[in-house]
Amino acid sequence: MYGKLHSACLYGIDGVIIEVEVDLSSGIPQTNIVGLPDSAVREAIDRVRAAIKNCGYRFPLQRVTINLAPADLRKEGSAFDLAIALAILAASDQVRLPPEERLLIIGELSLDGTLRPVPGVLSMVDRARRDGFTAVLLPQNNVEEALLLGGIRVYALSHLRELAPPSPEAKDPEAAHALPLHSTHEQDGQAPLILQTLNHLEKKTEGPGTAAPLPPLLDYSDVIGQRQIKRALVIAAAGFHNIVLIGPPGTGKTMLVQRLPSILPPLTLEESLEVTKIYSSAGKLNDSGQGLIQRRPFRSPHHTISAGGLIGGGGIPKPGEVSLAHHGVLFLDELPEFSRNVLEVLRQPLEDRVVTISRSRASFTFPAHFLLAGSLNPCPCGYLGAEPPLPACTCSPWRIAQYREKISGPLLDRIDMQVEVPRPQRWQDDPQPLDSAAMREQVMAAERIQQERYRGCRISRNSELSGSLLRRFAPLDRDATKLLQDCFATLGLSMRAYDRIIKLSRTIADLEGEADIRAEHVAEAIQYRQLDRRHEVAG
Repeated sequence: MYGKLHSACLYGIDGVIIEVEVDLSSGIPQTNIVGLPDSAVREAIDRVRAAIKNCGYRFPLQRVTINLAPADLRKEGSAFDLAIALAILAASDQVRLPPEERLLIIGELSLDGTLRPVPGVLSMVDRARRDGFTAVLLPQNNVEEALLLGGIRVYALSHLRELAPPSPEAKDPEAAHALPLHSTHEQDGQAPLILQTLNHLEKKTEGPGTAAPLPPLLDYSDVIGQRQIKRALVIAAAGFHNIVLIGPPGTGKTMLVQRLPSILPPLTLEESLEVTKIYSSAGKLNDSGQGLIQRRPFRSPHHTISAGGLIGGGGIPKPGEVSLAHHGVLFLDELPEFSRNVLEVLRQPLEDRVVTISRSRASFTFPAHFLLAGSLNPCPCGYLGAEPPLPACTCSPWRIAQYREKISGPLLDRIDMQVEVPRPQRWQDDPQPLDSAAMREQVMAAERIQQERYRGCRISRNSELSGSLLRRFAPLDRDATKLLQDCFATLGLSMRAYDRIIKLSRTIADLEGEADIRAEHVAEAIQYRQLDRRHEVAG
């Protein structure tokens, strides 16, 4: 006797369809599972056996062979439990599956037959939909996630008994109840309970669905003064430029960056689905308490994070903080406190906007297009160059050099804006602080210009310009070119820093509503390269 069903697993953040084959043959009763299963998949045998018996079905006293195909792909996780159980029940003629449905089956079983949710359902259902599956059967707690996509029927299940309660009196396998998912028509005057619940959920949630109201974001009206820094943050948000704030303790560096999401453009539907898929594959979607993620992520890991935690990793790699910050902000507070090895792994994703992690059997690529925001003090004590009433700096030149060496030159090259944050002098200087609404209006105006400019191109923002696209969309006039060339020689800029100044100038011109990049736009962009200027002075 033979049965075959379809399930799915995660491969990076993408879903992969897996065939679950079960063969029942004569011999000493034993159960084997093949197809490169990990420990969680091998343990599924014990979970499935207990669930089948505790739900009133019988586990075959035969030689049971379970194959997960393709056999050369490593299988991980507990999402195969339900498919394995149903394949065994179908092969032993205890249930019958709907022949007209191409059904994907996902779910983890507890010992009593209760269905537990699994991570990555959004990616798995998306793959099934694109591969022509017509329906998916999954745990009740994963239904809202699956309904985000639409275009595929979703059957919810809370307990294995809900499929078809077996009759204790049934002795003949032919008398076993069929799986009541084969038709949406009424049977005996009443539709199956599962379909009634499903129809209700599909009626409530159409397409991407509507999420609960989100809590308000932190507002820049809380920050008194610092208009120059707010201007820099508007530029960073408008072009998605990386930014680092430098200043003594208590100047509001962290406070300023924490409010950056309040002025960023909203996520598009495509970006929302992409971000939601990442959080689903990382098992963090249910923790967020929402369906489709509507806000740009803001991730702020502690400085003790490892390189694997930041970039992603594991035996079968999972997304790290750079991928969880995709289409959002990655904030590294007190940048030099991070290990240099950890900071250096940022160089590749900052340049390529993806992370590639290679293992012996496969290579995984995770999206990592984020806005890097950081903060740092000018020296270990934080008071280098401070004027009274601030305390004088007590750091030796060697300590200052060691502190700054944590941030390498190649990493600084990839940070478009390095801005000094001065200590506010008087509260009365800014009776009407610039709030997030006014700043966001400027950002959205520049965003509309960029969307129109790059329509039909593979990019959408100024920070993504490179090569021929940079020369095409960001040409400099004669005065701007001469100014930038003079600064290139004076400050000893790299070609990467040279290009990033041009991109920054393009965003400044967009904020001013100017089609051409002029010398004043380049001059303002150069002013935001404070660490380059410091190196030149030190030299």
